[in-house]
Amino acid sequence: MVAHILGLRLRLLVNSFRRNLWQAIGLAVAVVYGLGFAVLSAVGLAALRVAEPELARATVTVFGSLVVLGFLLAPLIGGTDDALDPRRFALFPLRTKRLTLALAVAALVSVPSLVVLVLAGAQVTTWTRGPLPLFLAFVAAALIVVTAVLGARVTTAVSAFLLATRRARDATSVVAVVVVLGAALAVPLLSSVEWGRRGVAILDTVASVLMWTPLGAAWATPGSAAVGDTGAAIGQLVIALLTVGILWLVWRALVPWMLVAREREQQVRVREGLGVFARVPGTPAGVIAGRSLLYWARDARYRVNWIVIPIIPLLVAVPLAVVGIGWDRIALLPVPLMALFLTWSIHNDVAYDHTAFWQHVAAGTRGLDDRIGRLVPPLLVGLVVVVAGSIVCVRLGGVPDLLPALLGVSGGILLAGLGVSSLTSALLPYPAVRPGDNPFTQPQASGTASGLIQSVSFLLTLIVVGPSIWFAVLAVLGDTEAVWSSLVLGLVLGAVMLFVGVWGGARIYDRRMPELMAFALRN
Repeated sequence: MVAHILGLRLRLLVNSFRRNLWQAIGLAVAVVYGLGFAVLSAVGLAALRVAEPELARATVTVFGSLVVLGFLLAPLIGGTDDALDPRRFALFPLRTKRLTLALAVAALVSVPSLVVLVLAGAQVTTWTRGPLPLFLAFVAAALIVVTAVLGARVTTAVSAFLLATRRARDATSVVAVVVVLGAALAVPLLSSVEWGRRGVAILDTVASVLMWTPLGAAWATPGSAAVGDTGAAIGQLVIALLTVGILWLVWRALVPWMLVAREREQQVRVREGLGVFARVPGTPAGVIAGRSLLYWARDARYRVNWIVIPIIPLLVAVPLAVVGIGWDRIALLPVPLMALFLTWSIHNDVAYDHTAFWQHVAAGTRGLDDRIGRLVPPLLVGLVVVVAGSIVCVRLGGVPDLLPALLGVSGGILLAGLGVSSLTSALLPYPAVRPGDNPFTQPQASGTASGLIQSVSFLLTLIVVGPSIWFAVLAVLGDTEAVWSSLVLGLVLGAVMLFVGVWGGARIYDRRMPELMAFALRN
């Protein structure tokens, strides 16, 4: 059975290159990236052969722990479509023990497994420093591969149940973006550390903890032997063996349970009354506004914005703080940036409707009602962000005199951006994430178009508010009268762009309604 399922896994991997051209290209790119990472890492591990044993042990332990952690967390954060899910074999008369072993062995046939095989083999070259370290390096290589692959199987099985509902998938997607943005924030912070003087001490401190955990015990075992600490090497080897044993027992328990367990079903909430629709005007624009408010509150594609938009200023502020820019200057950036990305969130709003757009066509919705209704959520949120955020930021930055300028720039960006988005969503829609899909997926066909349209919408918004930004810069440089010029120009230019965008977008919507309907059904 093991050979049969292993062959099945190989055929599935080969056939994945034959489905369509884009999928084949994507898989090829993944293989190239994976093998490239493996080769570069293997070269680095081999180079540690000439490093001091303590430094080599600390480096290998930290690096290896991150690799194992990635194997464990990837299925939980991103989810996965497991081709060899045990539940696929529920109707076959197979022995559970043999099926458990076969599925574990078949998991070795994948790009991530190939990467960890290369890394585990490469760490052997690091410890060619004597008979005992070399022997333990070979043992550790086997334990590393089994820990990573079997751990991934366990977390994949767990995620199959945890991520069975749409709400769970949406939550993990939000967690994923927080993790990615957190990693982006960590880069400038780590770059500010004086690694030449303190780097080794920090690395040793982190490694001294990880080497006694299931993540790094196997990686640290030969290193401890190389530095002469045989007792630590034996203790870490025991931890690594226990980790493999526990993972195997968990996997053996999961497979028979998955064969008979029912999938989680999403609970349906029963709501009474009209909800938000009872609080909006009974007009076409009011109904569209109510529906847009529901989308922003419940649709994962919109909810992600609530997480991303507040973090974007941190991605800009942290590097500026690291290079020594004063807080009185940095405090002026978050609100305009949040306003810019908040307005950008509806620049492709028609595409987000997908096939539900037919209701607008069937009801004969006017373009003006559609444009006004879609503006309500970002406008309500944006006004709070601009007013409250500006007051807070100038106080924290110690520059209360610049409040009018900050209100002018931020308010101008909010109004102008909404006007630009009203135009682009009707004139230049492009394929977007479908309702119910992972909010971070993106159709292949939209790559170039989406990037160009997004760039144009950003650039046009900044051009419209350019005079207000110019006077705001003069105000920062000491021109006290420029703050009021920035305020007036920002609000006036933003209001004009909002009017032009809504009016023009409504005209385009009315004229292109059949094309928009065809686009929604096609994408």
